[in-house]
Amino acid sequence: MKPQDIVFLIVLGFLFWKYKPKYFTITGLIFLTLAIPLFLQQIFFTAQRLTMYGGVCMLIAMILMVIKERKNT
Repeated sequence: MKPQDIVFLIVLGFLFWKYKPKYFTITGLIFLTLAIPLFLQQIFFTAQRLTMYGGVCMLIAMILMVIKERKNT
C-alpha cells in the first residue's frame, strides 16, 4: 500500500463522516486537477491513481445523490 493510498483512505473516511455529495464531488475534481500536472511530467503511476481516486469520489457522490433523491420521493 502506497502513501497516497493511505491518504486517500483517510480523506474518504472524513468524507463519509460528513456524508455530503457536494464534498465528494469537490474532492473528485481536486484529485483530477492534481493529476493533470503529473501526467505532463510523466509521473504516470501517481497520476493514474489520482484519476482513479477522482472517479471513485464522483461515483460515490452520484450514489449518495440517488439515495437522497429516493428518500425525498
